[in-house]
Amino acid sequence: MAVLPGAEPFRHEGGEVGVLLCHGFTGSPQSLRPWADRLAAQGLTVSLPLLPGHGTRWEDMNLTGWPDWYAEVDRELRALGERCSRVFVAGLSMGGALALRLAARHGDAVAGVVVVNPANKVHGAAAHALPVIRHLVPSTKGIASDIALPDATELGYDRVPLHAAYSLRVFLRMVDGELPQVTQPLLLLRSPQDHVVPPADAARVLARVSSTDVTEILLEQSYHVATLDHDADRIFTESLAFIGRLAPHAGKEGTATVG
Repeated sequence: MAVLPGAEPFRHEGGEVGVLLCHGFTGSPQSLRPWADRLAAQGLTVSLPLLPGHGTRWEDMNLTGWPDWYAEVDRELRALGERCSRVFVAGLSMGGALALRLAARHGDAVAGVVVVNPANKVHGAAAHALPVIRHLVPSTKGIASDIALPDATELGYDRVPLHAAYSLRVFLRMVDGELPQVTQPLLLLRSPQDHVVPPADAARVLARVSSTDVTEILLEQSYHVATLDHDADRIFTESLAFIGRLAPHAGKEGTATVG
């Protein structure tokens, strides 16, 4: 199945500091591409993979699950580790949960974590019915494009595939149990007005990680997909400052060519 225009993965060969960006559930690299471009322009090595089942048709996603999504980012992290001296992981929504699990499992191979509106739980009345309802109904209404900025849109599915949603529920429960293993510096940015992930999810992440270097920033003007919203530039600037503090020579030896 052909990848939707704009949903393609992105890679940039920069300097010795790398960043792995993880997109969200039913989304695509498009939601993080401006962030990837900013990091690349500063000379960082950047990887923004397309998760299996995403960026084509929602029906394709129902044939995948969390082991497929996690395996993709795990593979990209290992590749960056071979190329770079320091690697940071970052993500939006489910991508934040993927980034946190990478940090929990890879330890010192991850220099720091940046998450935007990280998901910690599948919410809603139907969440507990997912084990059964997924066999009766293939999909439900989509969650893409929760953005305050007029005319800004997220390239994501207009339906949520329920087999995949059940797998996400299993994954988030597992990640919640692994959060105490996260010890790296953490930058968490969240939108008080988020119609997809409630504030309780970020609060749960902050309460359970073992990191001592933790920064929380509120994105007052944005909804869930804050990387495409009013506060996008703040996300890019704060993440670069975070990386620069922990890896002072980040981007110094890289190029500024985006491609």
